[in-house]
Amino acid sequence: MNNKPIIGSTEYVEIANIKNIPAKIDTGADSSSIWASDIDMQPDGTLTFKLFAPASPLYTGKTLTTKDYMAKLVRSAHGDEQVRYRIKLPFAFGNQAFETTFTLANRAKNNFPVLIGRRTIAGHFLVDVEIRNVKTSSNLQTNPLNAELQKDPYSFHQKYVNIASPDRN
Repeated sequence: MNNKPIIGSTEYVEIANIKNIPAKIDTGADSSSIWASDIDMQPDGTLTFKLFAPASPLYTGKTLTTKDYMAKLVRSAHGDEQVRYRIKLPFAFGNQAFETTFTLANRAKNNFPVLIGRRTIAGHFLVDVEIRNVKTSSNLQTNPLNAELQKDPYSFHQKYVNIASPDRN
């Protein structure tokens, strides 16, 4: 019998002593990623950054520093490549706490400020994708695309879908 806790596709986690961070659990992603801002390199090789950004309610403004980092080439699901710094941060969920690796990224446009990938999940948790413990605001009422669709479905189709398949008769 497996003793690993079952987690959902979205969870609230604690990272670097910041509690209740909404995170997307992504078994398709190899590594974990956290929203960081003001990422800078000092002349002595010290990496400085802040978790989240002023637009986020999770932002503390505290500058974190480390000399323990690596660089990683990250490829998105769309095939875009980006060089990111990879650092270790304390991570806690439920009754489990351990240090794990995150890439620093601008996640301002993502629904979740943190993405938890396979390397963090493996050996610690099982994922049940039917469970969602974080409710996001990207639903039919607040998603601008769906609002536009509901207002005028025909115009929406002409504007977005028809251009995607110009060879239609």
